[in-house]
Amino acid sequence: MHVPDGFINAATSVGTGVVAAGGLGVSLRNAARGLRDFHIPLAGVTAALIFALQMLNFPVLPGVSGHLMGGALAAILLGPWMGAVVVSVVVIVQALFFADGGISALGVNVTNIALVTAFVAWPVFRGVLKILPKTRLSAMAAAMVSAFVSVLAGSFAFVLEYALGGVGGAPIGTVLGAMTGIHALIGVGEGLITATALGTVLAVRPDLVRGAADVELSGTDTVPTGRAVTTFVLTGLAVAVALVVFVAPFASPHPDGLETVAEQTGFASAAQEHPIGGPLADYQVAGVESETVGTIVSGIIGTVIAFAIGLGIVAVSRRRARSA
Repeated sequence: MHVPDGFINAATSVGTGVVAAGGLGVSLRNAARGLRDFHIPLAGVTAALIFALQMLNFPVLPGVSGHLMGGALAAILLGPWMGAVVVSVVVIVQALFFADGGISALGVNVTNIALVTAFVAWPVFRGVLKILPKTRLSAMAAAMVSAFVSVLAGSFAFVLEYALGGVGGAPIGTVLGAMTGIHALIGVGEGLITATALGTVLAVRPDLVRGAADVELSGTDTVPTGRAVTTFVLTGLAVAVALVVFVAPFASPHPDGLETVAEQTGFASAAQEHPIGGPLADYQVAGVESETVGTIVSGIIGTVIAFAIGLGIVAVSRRRARSA
């Protein structure tokens, strides 16, 4: 659901940029207050995994694909504040290095994909978990529901932005219906991926899941050891690279939900060429003829960049919180 330049007018883009910057700033401050040293590498590896997972477009209808947004997964693993920061890092990396999402629309995309999804998913996850037995299956069910709702919330946010400053003149009711219908299907996929990922982490390192601290699982540590965190981070990076190498080249090539809605409702032509582009645009590598090789190489580069920036931002926040 990455919005390109041109779909939203300048005034609304600037306004959403202010919202995104403010939300990201507040998230950084609040995340820093509860940070512990082991959260720093966890933030990095979560950013890397979400970057890799977002490359895996899956079919939802004939000729239509969707991909993970990741706000729910990040919020459940790290808490809503740090989760919003991590997904924001991914969205910014995608726009600046891969021409995925517009530069003028960066505030729109950070708001919709990172802030809205994380802050909607967290209370839904915790609310559902409160009424269910505190088990791993319950946590997975709550994750599925929260991820589904977060995708719909992100799509509603775009409709609101389009109502305020959309370009192309598509009827708002038509945009709302199309966005809701397609993203409900994408939300099912997001829910399944989120539940599967959470269930896997709960099976091996439940003490690293911030949102499921009260889930009744044996063998958990109050504070994970450095060795345990290092092993988890290295395993997570290996999984992210494996997804890029073995799955990403076979992702659905069809337009995603927003692109499809834009085509159906007539504002697709408003999209503008990305002003930066660059050697990794469209998840390819300049000079590499093979699309498969280009996807793999660019994906690995993006995974490393997301990990490094996610880790770095959280480390700086942690240092500032200590000195304050």
